[in-house]
Amino acid sequence: MKVTVTFRNMEPIESLHLYADDKISKLKKYMDKPIEAHIVLSVEKFRHQADITFSIDGTVIKAMEETENMYSAIDKVIDKVETQLKKHLSKKFRARRVNSLHNSGMYNVEEDTSDTSDEFEIEIEKLEAKPMSMEEAAMQLTLYPKQKFLVFRNSSTNEINVIYKRSSSKLGLIEPSV
Repeated sequence: MKVTVTFRNMEPIESLHLYADDKISKLKKYMDKPIEAHIVLSVEKFRHQADITFSIDGTVIKAMEETENMYSAIDKVIDKVETQLKKHLSKKFRARRVNSLHNSGMYNVEEDTSDTSDEFEIEIEKLEAKPMSMEEAAMQLTLYPKQKFLVFRNSSTNEINVIYKRSSSKLGLIEPSV
C-alpha cells in the first residue's frame, strides 16, 4: 500500500504521520491488491481537517472530516473511508456472485431493459427447522408477538411447513407439495 501524507498550513509532525499510517494500515484487511492512499492534513485557525483519497480497482473513494483535534479528525475520516470501502466491496462481491450464478445457468434471469432504480437486497438467513407438531408450532408463534412466521418440520409428515400470522388474528399454514 502506497500512502502519502501531505501537511498544509502546519509543520510536518512525525507523530501525526505515523498515526495516520497506522490507522490506514488497518484498512489493508479489506484489500487484496496494492492500493494508493493520499492523506491531506490541514489546519485553518481552530479547524483541523483530514482528507483521504483512495484509489482501488479504478474506483476513487474520498472522505473528509473536520474537528477541533487532528487525531480525532483522522479517526473519523478513517471510519468514513472504512464504511465506503465495505460498501464498495460488498457491491463488487454481490455483482460477481450474480454474474457467476447467471453464467452458470443456475438461475434463468431475464434482463429488464426498463429504467428501474429499485434494487432488491436479499438477506439470507439459515435456520434449523426443528421437528414439532402443528399445535406446538402455533404455541411457539403466539409466544413471540413480533415474529410473523415460523419454519418447522412437521413431526407427523416429516415435511417442512411454515406457520404464519394472518391479518385476521388467525394463523395460516403452508404445506409445500412436491
